[in-house]
Amino acid sequence: MAFSAGADSTALLLAAHQRWPGHVIGLHVHHGLQAAADAFEAQARVAGQQLGLPIEVRRVDARAQPGQSPEDAARQARYRELASMAKAGKVSWVLLGHHADDQAETLMLALSRGAGLPGLAAMGEVFEREGVAFGRPLLSVRAAELRDALQATGQTFLDDPTNADPRFTRNRIRAELLPAWAACFPGFETQLARSARHAAQAQRLLDELAELDLARTGQPPAIAALQTLSRDRQGNALRRWLRQSANAAPSAAQLDELLDQIADCRTRGHRIQIKAAHGMVSRLGERLHFAPPI
Repeated sequence: MAFSAGADSTALLLAAHQRWPGHVIGLHVHHGLQAAADAFEAQARVAGQQLGLPIEVRRVDARAQPGQSPEDAARQARYRELASMAKAGKVSWVLLGHHADDQAETLMLALSRGAGLPGLAAMGEVFEREGVAFGRPLLSVRAAELRDALQATGQTFLDDPTNADPRFTRNRIRAELLPAWAACFPGFETQLARSARHAAQAQRLLDELAELDLARTGQPPAIAALQTLSRDRQGNALRRWLRQSANAAPSAAQLDELLDQIADCRTRGHRIQIKAAHGMVSRLGERLHFAPPI
């Protein structure tokens, strides 16, 4: 399991060790992005010795590329390295310590950005990355409960100093917005986690519908076949096609423009060329075509 040596992953490590004694490995990724990184690695090794668990440590370069947020760069690097470590160790599952408070923060962040169902679904309980299965078994458990459990056992852990940095939007949500919600709606974290599960269920149904529609239109989709669908179903199918074939997520404005062009495409000479995410969607014969930037 992923083990940062913070409170959440430490609580999960203890629970996993009790549930599957002798079958748990701690996977620690050293980002090297903060001065406390060495201390977290040292604490991870100490916890492993105390519990009699193997702790694997990898160091990665998680610096952001131009135009990429530091948070996203660190997250992507962490998942890549965790997947690599899992494959090397022949690990069946990588468990993550995200909890109900994390889920609430993620959902609020998505709402503030006007996200659709995929964003409102927040963090899934199960997902796959780099060919490795990941699970989040603590999404219905509040952070305070995890810390209480650690205090009851006397297990030590470290607090990430960057969690108090107001430059990060998620930290401002945690410090300012969540306490206000808690004052009005005690226990709201579990309710928001339930809403995220509802959104995820709705998204799965839309994905199933998109697969049925793409079976009719083909991939890449035939324009004439798309035109037999309602506009909403066209948009749903196109999002699915672009996500699966090119890992591309067009904005709402880009998708609306593409749907307008599809509606107007009634002659052989009609040209389609619309920017979508990191590439272009164009007409190639009677079908749509996605091309990444050259």
